[in-house]
Amino acid sequence: MGTFSRRQFLKIAGAGAAAAAVGSGLSTRWWGLDPDPIPDPGTEGDRVVPTFCELCFWKCGVLAHVRDGVVTKLTGNPDHPLSRGRLCPRGAGGTGLLYDPDRLKRPLIRVEKRGEQQFREATWEEALDFTAEKMLAVRREHGPEALALFLHGFGGSWFKHLVKAYGSLNISAPSYAQCRGPREVGFYTTFGSIIGSPERTDLENSRCITLIGSHLGENMHNTQVQELADALARGAGLVVVDPRFSVAASKATHWLPIKPGSDIALLLAWIHVILKEGLYDADYLAKHAVGLDELKKHVSDKTPEWAWTHTTIPPEKIVETARFIAGARPASVIHPGRRVTWYGDDTQRARAMAILNALLGSWGRKGGICIPSSMDIPEYPYTAYAHKPKAPADMPKGSSYPMADEVLSSGVCDATIPGTSEYDIRAWLVYGTNLVKSLPSPARVQEAIQALDFLAVVDVLPVEIAGWADVVLPECTYLERCDDVYAATYKVPFLAVRQPVVEPMFDSKPGWWIAQEIGRRIGLSDYFPWKDSTEYAMHRVHAAGYDCDDLRRTGVIVGKAPPAFEEDGLELTFGTPSGKIELYSGQLRDAGFDPLPVYTPPEEPPPGMFRMLFGRAPSHSFGRTINNRLLCEVFAENEVWVNDRICAEQGLTDGDRIMLVNQDDARSGPVRVKATRRIRPDCVYLVHGWGTKEKGLTHAYGKGASDSDLVTRFKTDPIMGGTGMNVNFVRLERV
Repeated sequence: MGTFSRRQFLKIAGAGAAAAAVGSGLSTRWWGLDPDPIPDPGTEGDRVVPTFCELCFWKCGVLAHVRDGVVTKLTGNPDHPLSRGRLCPRGAGGTGLLYDPDRLKRPLIRVEKRGEQQFREATWEEALDFTAEKMLAVRREHGPEALALFLHGFGGSWFKHLVKAYGSLNISAPSYAQCRGPREVGFYTTFGSIIGSPERTDLENSRCITLIGSHLGENMHNTQVQELADALARGAGLVVVDPRFSVAASKATHWLPIKPGSDIALLLAWIHVILKEGLYDADYLAKHAVGLDELKKHVSDKTPEWAWTHTTIPPEKIVETARFIAGARPASVIHPGRRVTWYGDDTQRARAMAILNALLGSWGRKGGICIPSSMDIPEYPYTAYAHKPKAPADMPKGSSYPMADEVLSSGVCDATIPGTSEYDIRAWLVYGTNLVKSLPSPARVQEAIQALDFLAVVDVLPVEIAGWADVVLPECTYLERCDDVYAATYKVPFLAVRQPVVEPMFDSKPGWWIAQEIGRRIGLSDYFPWKDSTEYAMHRVHAAGYDCDDLRRTGVIVGKAPPAFEEDGLELTFGTPSGKIELYSGQLRDAGFDPLPVYTPPEEPPPGMFRMLFGRAPSHSFGRTINNRLLCEVFAENEVWVNDRICAEQGLTDGDRIMLVNQDDARSGPVRVKATRRIRPDCVYLVHGWGTKEKGLTHAYGKGASDSDLVTRFKTDPIMGGTGMNVNFVRLERV
């Protein structure tokens, strides 16, 4: 397909994007999600195929319009609980991935030393035989646990099954230790339950929403943004705590431009005010919680005046916002966030947020945090795993992260370097995750890669990690394949199906087929008895008693929701040792950690340097979409946000090109300055994902700066092993 014009992009985006409104977020149709229904412009094709999106992890329901075998536009499925008839800009621009001319088209086998990106094209037969031969050699010489799988995306389930059947538990998603893990542990140790995905917030019924470093509207979680827009249209209050005047901050009743790293101090001060003034839900806590006396003692000296010295937020503002937040309880929610790996004390910050939600009585209450449910469907009856593998090799020798409940990607990466773990990882299988960009300390990642005997990459695009691979296996896009049925855990339970919209392009193959073919070649055929993924998914749906034809036709089956809130008759239960909300955590105490959150001031930037912060743009999913020509018409490359006073001091003007140089002399590529009053003068900000050095991504190559290259340091959360990455500092160097 040729290059799309902006007019064509808006036509394809249809009702879901309103992409032109995304840039500033300040128009009345902010974020492209108008509170008023937008008429469906109709079918642009000969058929419409329901499926669900993979441009991010949210999995919104999509209606793909097809004419003569070409996808003409993507719109939101009105029957799907996550899209509700609308798509975000990324979802509407999914055809930019489908028709990306830089897509991996055929299998590739490396011909030069690893990292030089010299490959030859191969047939699938040759590439799969080569992969199987290497995997068999690793298992024979080092044992099956020497293989590790890194994955991201719904289609990764096929490879998870393959690696478990092979005999390894070294299966890891970077989204845990590099993104959401501290949040899950913080809320689990408080309420005995994780937040999960999609997040269980009930924003549509909230009277007050508090965002702490969570950029809803830039972090485009479709359902939440729709609910936030609807809540604000009804008059709900919004409190935004962020060093940067984000899109969400522009909608806020109160914006608190906090000093980076001092969030726990603010949270403790809010708790102090709410307890001192009796603004908490006493009846709720008396029924459901333990540890209130210990909490009162702990925060007795955490006054707004104390917090002011750390946060730079005036004491009267802290008091005002504490009263504002508590005044809307229990329909007042402290949003748990998503990418929460900031400073290494992130579990304790999540704990403070969970405690504050408990004081508001918001857990299990309308407008707060719901108790979700799901529709049970049986597993496919394949052969039980025969091998009893060793424990994952993600913990360095002599260390322990006792609350980690998933395998740590950074730990598996380190275990690949000989002598760092109980046993060495010798081979990687990487599905849908660009480890060179998603893991901290790029030099450490490359050292680990060079120690491997074998590296296989399954992806749609020639991202950086593919350049390090021994074999590259091109997967077709989510619009060209069927995956497993999605049984969501959500406040409205539902089943959704991903089904192919068009035939796979080039010589790409679906992930289920790649995993099955590898399995057959390494003696695991019994674990892959199905004909194809459609048979697999429909078998599960039929076994659960649902209509497969109906699911295919509509793309979603919505179940009957049991009560999700105490107001509806739900009896709240808590999976903690006490069976109650644990304001004071005995689990953390017994593991040797602070049972209540303790604030430790962060390291200050060296003279002449600024703390580097990073996030995302509403039209992009980090580096996954930077080569998408449609989405780049809206947001072409990142800029570095610099306070305008700092720009004046350094003689910089808006649009100047500079380099960012960090404390370890790592350097970014040239990036434009965004001189703005919308950020504190002690930090700078980048949208994550740009600055690729991969020439195969011809549209994105050389554009913007890579924050990943500058994350040479991180602080590990001692409770669960998350990697706090907001601990790097940069200076500004004119190009």
